[in-house]
Amino acid sequence: MTDPATPSAHPSSVVRVDLPGGRAVTHRDVAANGARFHIAEVGDGPLVMLVHGFPQFWWTWRHQLTALADAGFRAVAMDLRGVGGSDRTPRGYDPANLALDITGVIRSLGEPDAALVGHDLGGYLAWTAAVMRPKLVRRLVVSSMPHPRRWRSAMLTDARQTAASSYIWGFQRPWIPERQLVADDAALVGRLIRDWSGPKLPDDAAVETYRRAMSIPSTAHCSIEPYRWLVRSLARPDGIQFNRRMKRPVRVPTLHLHGSLDPVTRTRSAAGSGEYVEAPYRWRLFDGLGHFPHEEDPVGFSGELVNWLKDPEPDR
Repeated sequence: MTDPATPSAHPSSVVRVDLPGGRAVTHRDVAANGARFHIAEVGDGPLVMLVHGFPQFWWTWRHQLTALADAGFRAVAMDLRGVGGSDRTPRGYDPANLALDITGVIRSLGEPDAALVGHDLGGYLAWTAAVMRPKLVRRLVVSSMPHPRRWRSAMLTDARQTAASSYIWGFQRPWIPERQLVADDAALVGRLIRDWSGPKLPDDAAVETYRRAMSIPSTAHCSIEPYRWLVRSLARPDGIQFNRRMKRPVRVPTLHLHGSLDPVTRTRSAAGSGEYVEAPYRWRLFDGLGHFPHEEDPVGFSGELVNWLKDPEPDR
């Protein structure tokens, strides 16, 4: 599957890089749910699976991988279907199938379960995976994303959230969004990341990394496909069925993280997701951070994450 609008880039040179400070990370491919997925792995211990959002790839978790490994966890960040070093398949970008990709990777790693950490789209899929395959998710951490039913409700009834998500509505056009994403060496990716961040902007090197990753052929198209499904299925039987399925409560301890200045997902939209959790639920709002709290304040975010994962009684 090739998008003629996308400039060429060699995936391995962009995706298979070391962590900050030159710390070695193991890169490998695993088979799951009918496709091949690239993972970056460091550390030993209980598995923590990290899932990125848009417009990023596994590398967004570079700081957390190190922190988790130092804290005694086996930290694994995967590239979603169609992104980074993973397979770009012609179909399979609905949230149910993408969630099965994640749980399939957990199984392929030989682990009985994982603490699942997701940001943005990865957070949406983490919510979904915890509902669909509860035995494979021992704890859930979601950043910058409401529960799928809250997301749907906000998109349909909250004019301010609809406006904040204007990029998602723009993705519904054919091919134009793909061309816009990769134009001028994916300059739009850099603008989106900076516009969605709080005052602590990413450095130029980080932005360049994400621009190069989006320039890998077909990545732009595959990155947009999940959002097309989310909107186009709102009134379709498959979307209504998915929304009904998400009524099933999450029954594992859940940590919900959010930046107070997030311009993409309003705090009001994310808050209240705890109504779908029948287990210990902790809401943590990071003051002064935007849509990427794990990158904007990696020390604070990692500390919150590690302390909660190590807490035997997270409901206190």
